[in-house]
Amino acid sequence: MRAQLVIKRLFICHAGWSIATVRLLLPPITLAQATDDATEVERVIVTGSNIPTAEETGPNPVDTYRPGDIERLGVRNATDFLTNLPQEMGSTINQNMVNGGDGSVIPNLRGLLPKETLVLIDGKRVAITGLGGQEGIGLGFGVDINLIPFPMIDHIDILKDGASAVYGTDAVAGVINIFLVHKFRGLEIGGSYGNTNLGASNDARELEGWIKAGTGDDKTDILVIADFYDRAAIYSRDRDISRNAWAIPWGGFDSRSPAEPGNIGGRFGLRLIPRLFFSANSPPPHSAPNVATSPFYKDPFVVAPNAYPGPPGINNPRVSFPQTLPGYGYKGGGDYFLYNFAALTPSIPAANRQSFYGSFTRDICDKYLVVFADFKYTRSFFDSAFAATPFSVDPFKQPNGATFGGVGLSVPIQNPFNPFTVADATLIYNGQPVPVTTGVRFRAINDEGVRTAKFTLQDTLFDAGLRGELGELGDYFKNWNWESGFRYSQNYQQLLLGGVVSKSGLREALLDTNPATAFNPFLGFFGRNSPAAISRVYVTLHSSGVFELPLGYFHLDGDLFSLPAGPVSFALGLEYRGERWRNDPASENTSFNTIGAQDFEASRVNRDVWATYQEVRFPVTSPAWNFPGAYSLEFDIAEREEWYSQNTSPTTVLKAQHSQFNAQKPKFSVRGQPFDPKWIGALILRGSYTEAFHAPTLPDLTPAGIEGFGTIRDPRGLTPNDDRVREVFTGNPNLKPEVAYEWSYGTVYSPKWIKGLTLSADYWHIDLRSIAASVGPQFIVDFENQFPGLVERDPTTGAIEQIIDPHLNLTRAVVEGVDYEAIYILDSSIFGHGDFGRLTFTLNGTYLSRFEFQATPDSKRIGLSGMFLPFDFTFTGSLPHNRAYASAFYDGPTGTWLAGLDMGATVHYTGQYEDDNVGLTGSQSFPVKVQTPRTQGPFLPPIGDPNPNVGQQSPRARKVAAWTTFDLLASYTFNLPPPAPSEIPGFAKDGGKNVKMKDGKDKNVIPVSTAEYNPCGWRSLLNNTTITLGMQNVFDSDPPFVAGAFENNYDESLATIKGRFWYVQLRKRF
Repeated sequence: MRAQLVIKRLFICHAGWSIATVRLLLPPITLAQATDDATEVERVIVTGSNIPTAEETGPNPVDTYRPGDIERLGVRNATDFLTNLPQEMGSTINQNMVNGGDGSVIPNLRGLLPKETLVLIDGKRVAITGLGGQEGIGLGFGVDINLIPFPMIDHIDILKDGASAVYGTDAVAGVINIFLVHKFRGLEIGGSYGNTNLGASNDARELEGWIKAGTGDDKTDILVIADFYDRAAIYSRDRDISRNAWAIPWGGFDSRSPAEPGNIGGRFGLRLIPRLFFSANSPPPHSAPNVATSPFYKDPFVVAPNAYPGPPGINNPRVSFPQTLPGYGYKGGGDYFLYNFAALTPSIPAANRQSFYGSFTRDICDKYLVVFADFKYTRSFFDSAFAATPFSVDPFKQPNGATFGGVGLSVPIQNPFNPFTVADATLIYNGQPVPVTTGVRFRAINDEGVRTAKFTLQDTLFDAGLRGELGELGDYFKNWNWESGFRYSQNYQQLLLGGVVSKSGLREALLDTNPATAFNPFLGFFGRNSPAAISRVYVTLHSSGVFELPLGYFHLDGDLFSLPAGPVSFALGLEYRGERWRNDPASENTSFNTIGAQDFEASRVNRDVWATYQEVRFPVTSPAWNFPGAYSLEFDIAEREEWYSQNTSPTTVLKAQHSQFNAQKPKFSVRGQPFDPKWIGALILRGSYTEAFHAPTLPDLTPAGIEGFGTIRDPRGLTPNDDRVREVFTGNPNLKPEVAYEWSYGTVYSPKWIKGLTLSADYWHIDLRSIAASVGPQFIVDFENQFPGLVERDPTTGAIEQIIDPHLNLTRAVVEGVDYEAIYILDSSIFGHGDFGRLTFTLNGTYLSRFEFQATPDSKRIGLSGMFLPFDFTFTGSLPHNRAYASAFYDGPTGTWLAGLDMGATVHYTGQYEDDNVGLTGSQSFPVKVQTPRTQGPFLPPIGDPNPNVGQQSPRARKVAAWTTFDLLASYTFNLPPPAPSEIPGFAKDGGKNVKMKDGKDKNVIPVSTAEYNPCGWRSLLNNTTITLGMQNVFDSDPPFVAGAFENNYDESLATIKGRFWYVQLRKRF
């Protein structure tokens, strides 16, 4: 009989009969069962587990942010969301970043590395950025959450625990699971406008508009969303903290550049005399033997002994390299001394985004067979700009491949604009000796202006699959569910970088003897080369990258059998994904032929990954079966296996090491309630132990190299501070996978005596080993003995010529801390004097108690918690001990005109932490093992100091100040009920007609007309309309100054420079 029923059901579904017809064919017992099931609490899959649950609080610590929660945080975009998230630490890529940013926004939970945070969409993986942080190796390789507009988001889950046993590799520091909207009825049109023009920043408006339309019934859901976003730029000159790279008045470095027109020599070399320097001219050609004898070049301190027009004389005694010269009252000196590139560069570049999303769901057979499909496409633009190209790398090379000149350009004497007749050196070019003048500085300030960096990102996501219930197979399978599907995601990214110098073109233009086409690097500050010379020297580079991720999966979950405390549940599944990454730089890049851009090689890396997972949850006690002290107790065991194929890039991973990328990792979780909530309230204890696994990413494995040039502090004192040292960054095809051992335990408590209060705290610990990362050129130099062969020095002078920084398996990082949260919902009706509304108080924060790093087995652990780490270190950015936000909001009472009111305030807090005191004090030693409040180390005396032994003890290091911002929000939704019409004989107030039946009873039949009761005029316009007014950073507080920041003098990952920002939002639903 059961088999016949199943066959009949399948036939009916296939024929497309209505549900009403199906129910007529079912026996009465089935209908009764359906009625009973409808009263059960719905079970859903919560991030961190593959088994559905009805519990609101599970064994895993998860924070959920719904659209209303995101609005109350004062968040307007993805960058705002991450900078305000307490668990976000360290350095990440976001749209606050200019040099190093590409328009993507990539999370970094716990401050480890962005690649240790797994980002999912609807519980499944998606493609990561195509270029991978511009060049394919670095912080920028992750999922760009900026490509998912907020109107498309149903909610965001933040899993603050490792989950490799559930989701596989990457889920070490945590999981961000973004759930899209799949069900919506009606039409919604919305838009917002905001601006910084009420603060210190310029008129930087931000606008967004969207339209959302959905329809369906109890079997079908169709949804489409379109979104548009646009933001203007904010420039470094708009804020005091970032307007000048001369940060000595703030307690930092003088980061201005000596690479400017009119300069010959080192940082404080000789300058053109002022009338020529501040002009568009150059000295007469071949007018003096050399710069020392030329009447057109002078020592800038002789010309301007007070360094006018600099600000009041300030010299920072903390810094390790000289900010002044002995005997001179240096006050900055303006551009005549050093070039302030911050006068022209943006601090937050302009951005633009267009997105489209569609979702379709069709219940074919009463939940036993459901078909679904989703499609999302986003195109994003990021209009960035860097400082004009500095001519800091000599285009001529020595026979060994090293640059010919240490600083600046080597200009042949034969150049028609060379003002000198006697050469400083002679180079060999094409076998011929060429006399040259060395150390000539120049910058493309007027030739090309700033380097334009235009990023375009195109992200595509397609989902299709089937899911259903298995209850028709029998009562045993009534709680079994399955899902099978395919997902394809692709992220294409391209970069157009303008104003870059071609080394080969520059060489030819410098050797040219024709004044009409030769390049003139001796121009004054406002000088510009001829169009012919400019066209030879400057190029625009086109680079692109694409990451593709096809994914297929099958999932099954249900109840196996019942224990006295409840059912034993399970989940299992299969998954395949193919990782495909291609990076195509411009030909000028691949030939390492540029100045002003990072040159890098092309990459092609592919691999296939197969995975299985299984999970079992079994209750020991429950509210239905328990004993004293164990009101509810359940255990969860999960395990995942992953197999990685041979790397299919041109340079393959050795076959003998193929199995190193396979893993089998478990997770154990427990959730318990010792007491019945009726005694003391709901007290939940939870904990977990996880073994995580992270295979090297595709950029980690590629041997393709990236070339850069940077300034290095040489502990041996053999390399001049102004020298630009060649740095080569590479992946490593022989990397081993990372492993991590994690545990967490915590409690959630809702006391019986304070209704509406919920408190939670979770301690977490991550022990990450065999970290696949680079340590940074400066770290390699500081600990040169532990990295043999990576620092190449001149055999005669000992100066550093090249640093190789490959991805290595670094020994260990140990991170631990406490997450805490308090939510109190005060309902005024509990006092018994009516309903006056509801107050909601929220506190959410993280305390980072420990962050220790060990680079090699022979090195000591260094403590990093509570510190800022420079950009060229393994872990970068700020690692403050404390980050939190607190909010208070009021909701109006229901049934009144205040019911639609929502207003309140949010305070965001980041505690103080140590600045880059290694860089400030010249110390090569981090705090070892035990954190000390101050970093002590050798203080490097100024260059030219007659007594190099003075200042061996560094002065007091500095701290980065705590930062607190205050946000306000007020929102009102008009929910106007239709006016109640007066009684009309023969008609009911609901629009139906009262008809007297034969049995004497009245019956309300089909309405005749309801138009007179529909809202019209102003009611129609206002009904279901929400108006929101808000302001971020009400007091227009500058972010705290950070001396070690890479740009703009503040930490762009955890703060923002935009200042006070007001906005208005309007949303209308039909």
